[in-house]
Amino acid sequence: MKKIVLFLLVSLAVSCSGIEPKDIELLNGYWEIHKVEIPSGEKKEYKVNESVDYFEIADLKGFRKKLVPQMDGTFLTNEVQENITVEFKDDKVILHYKTNYASWDEEVISLTDKELVVKNQQDIKYFYTKKQF
Repeated sequence: MKKIVLFLLVSLAVSCSGIEPKDIELLNGYWEIHKVEIPSGEKKEYKVNESVDYFEIADLKGFRKKLVPQMDGTFLTNEVQENITVEFKDDKVILHYKTNYASWDEEVISLTDKELVVKNQQDIKYFYTKKQF
């Protein structure tokens, strides 16, 4: 019996994403994409980006905007905003995006105070680095 319980506990620990609801606040801020991996294994590295993604999430709801940093410390942006709801489902963390034009989902693969990895519905992984402005 002890072996079965131990096996179940280890299986549960390995299968969980490790991201808890309190960790979602780590999304808040500026993120710059540095790499993309497609299912075939091909990778694209980004050395310089013209824009960053700004996330603002509270109580599992919020938004993401694209911002273009300027030399004077300000940002250029437009009025397009992607509304986000965060869902914890089947040991996964799903970001549900919605605009006036479309809706889509991304799974959060990992999230720390320095790196974010998400996977879209086409199994493309996006690797972001947190930026400080």
